[in-house]
Amino acid sequence: MTEDRTSFAVQRYLDELAGGAPAEPVVRAMLDRAARRLHRLCASVLHRGYPRLTRPPLNVQSEEMLGAVVERLLKALRGARPTSVRQFFSLAAQHTRWELNDLARRLDGQPRAGDVADDLIPAPAGSDSGLSPDCRRMIGAIELLPPDEREAFDLVRVQGLTQVEAAEVLGVAVKTVKRRLDRGLRLLTERLGDLRPGAALFNPS
Repeated sequence: MTEDRTSFAVQRYLDELAGGAPAEPVVRAMLDRAARRLHRLCASVLHRGYPRLTRPPLNVQSEEMLGAVVERLLKALRGARPTSVRQFFSLAAQHTRWELNDLARRLDGQPRAGDVADDLIPAPAGSDSGLSPDCRRMIGAIELLPPDEREAFDLVRVQGLTQVEAAEVLGVAVKTVKRRLDRGLRLLTERLGDLRPGAALFNPS
């Protein structure tokens, strides 16, 4: 399975980093090996959570996003040292969201914000931001899920892995992934029950 091979290769590179190998060539090789999955992550987050950024005037494409996210990860991995595939792709998802939030703020004419809390700043009323108010509420609610449920939701509904693939990344049984995903969806439904049915981040298709 491709995901299994990618996960195995990424873990090997992470082990090399932990063993004191020169960081820059190892990180670049790791990002190159994970490029297909990182591209899928960029496309998923962009088109589901930030569709307006794909239209004029920015016309953002997932290929462009991949380059920007890889640059962010290169910088982040000079200091951060994830020790597992799970931590690495969690870091990638985080930087993907931050890159898109920066683009949305730029479109809104807002100053760039650097801290994590600013991810939840609402867009100005009537703006053409990549984030609608509903989408901002959904992202905020996802961030507030318990860690296990948030991780399962992120892998399956945002990154697009199957439950079997997510179980491999997390090192748990498929039933555990399903249970965490179901609980996360119940919590999100309770918190966001007033939103329209079929909102993008809830729908895996």
